Amino acid sequence: MANGGFTKLPGGSVVVALTLPSPLGEGGVRVLVHAMNRQRALTRLRNLGLRAVYLRGNMAPPTPDEVTAVLHHPDGLVWRTAPDRGGELWHPIAALLRPSAPAS
Repeated sequence: MANGGFTKLPGGSVVVALTLPSPLGEGGVRVLVHAMNRQRALTRLRNLGLRAVYLRGNMAPPTPDEVTAVLHHPDGLVWRTAPDRGGELWHPIAALLRPSAPAS
């Protein structure tokens, strides 16, 4: 189960934050999604192939810095490793989901 939460913005939209196990191996990733409501945010993730993503409660809502990061990204969908490793920048979701290059 994902650890996460949400924040409702003054305009009515929400920012959903989820900490998921990393598909790349150790640790996890913190994913932020900006959408009109929580259901649409989760649907955006499911449409990208993250099928088993659910939000149970509001245990780890996004921080103000995380809200700012996702609102300033053109896709409204970003990630970085969790826990934060000291100043890591946010990445577009495509960088997480693209297949890695084969080793030569």
